Amino acid sequence: MPTQKKKLFIIDTNVILYDHQAIYNFQEHDVVLPIVVLEELDRFKKGNDLINLEAREFIRQLDKITGDRLFTKGISLGKGRGRLFVEIHAPADALKNCALDMAKSDHQILAMAKGLIEKRKGRHVIIITKDINLRLKAKSLGIDAEDYETGKIRNIDELYTGRDIYETIDKSLISRFYSEPFSVPVEEIPLRQAPIPNQYFILKNGSSSVLARFNTGTETLDKIDKTTSYGITPRNAEQIFAIDALMREDINLVTLTGKAGTGKTLLALAAALAQRRRYRQIYLARPIVPLGNRDMGFLPGDISEKLDPFMQPLYDNLSVIKHKFQPESHDYRLIAELLDSDKLLIMPLAYIRGRSLENIFFIVDEAQNLTPHEVKTIITRAGEGAKMIFTGDIYQIDTPYLDSQSNGLTYLVDRMKGQPAFAQVNLIKGERSPLAELASNLL
Repeated sequence: MPTQKKKLFIIDTNVILYDHQAIYNFQEHDVVLPIVVLEELDRFKKGNDLINLEAREFIRQLDKITGDRLFTKGISLGKGRGRLFVEIHAPADALKNCALDMAKSDHQILAMAKGLIEKRKGRHVIIITKDINLRLKAKSLGIDAEDYETGKIRNIDELYTGRDIYETIDKSLISRFYSEPFSVPVEEIPLRQAPIPNQYFILKNGSSSVLARFNTGTETLDKIDKTTSYGITPRNAEQIFAIDALMREDINLVTLTGKAGTGKTLLALAAALAQRRRYRQIYLARPIVPLGNRDMGFLPGDISEKLDPFMQPLYDNLSVIKHKFQPESHDYRLIAELLDSDKLLIMPLAYIRGRSLENIFFIVDEAQNLTPHEVKTIITRAGEGAKMIFTGDIYQIDTPYLDSQSNGLTYLVDRMKGQPAFAQVNLIKGERSPLAELASNLL
């Protein structure tokens, strides 16, 4: 049987901005980088956002692997991998019968793909792009096009939720949780499968019930109690689980997922304030995703005034917590004091570079708008004593090249599942108001 020829993958700009190491993830196959992609990366390299960092990292990486070699014969991407080519020629007549504006970079990539199909007979040419519309255009022209799959979760419906429910647990077992040592060996509980470290359970039988967490150190299910955290009292089982995970010193990484209004950010902020003496600082951060993809420079005012609209949801949650107390109380005044003294810092994610993340309680809000590589970059900055919280709704993506399967929050939950230092809680019930819950469910 003849050896199958290597495929030829043409990489779009958005793939590089999603993962600056993407060129190394095509096994033995060859990778083509259109010259127009380098041109676009040149425009992205300036700026303080994480996307600009990705562009700069890729350009530095490309410069390092090329050295004084030329792209004309391709540059090896390493042992077991293919070669990297930079293609500069997009045949002007490749799309002559199509009503496409050739000034657009997407259409130049399509023309380049058509030209490579003709020039390299027998090679399977595939465009790799996060842009759905470009994939559709390519397929209409008879060109294979695929999404970039690295880091993408195959079955989002099976994403780890962090908790399980058992409806028919023997009442005698449930009653044992209410007397010392308030736990039961896991081997005595008829679970459907082996529990995961820090997995939470709702055990029920009629009117009898108990909330529990799997303690991997003692191999027991330990009873979880409802506790108030800096004026915020959990209203359902999942919120109780979230507060428990947020308050545990031995859990350094927590993800809170769920639709809008379920209390993800509010609970994380309340837990941070309740533990303010345990940590040097509290950081609240979120990625900036301007509406309509307009740059922040379009907004009026200085940098602080430009950032305020993006940070306002965090201030709103702080206001909710503050108003749980009387205006003359210390707890009411404390939030303003923490903000004034920089003990509590609210900032865009791009501003964390260069900061020390030792002994920090770090909340990353709207984490579904981050790429897997951005999430990794943030977590690898964690120093000794740091606790990191990522919150978000994996179905509410505000960036055009991410979805529920490929965003950084989904990737984080999937990869960290089973680690003793990690806990995940998926919040289900909206608690903002009955109207908000109704809209979330029906509209």
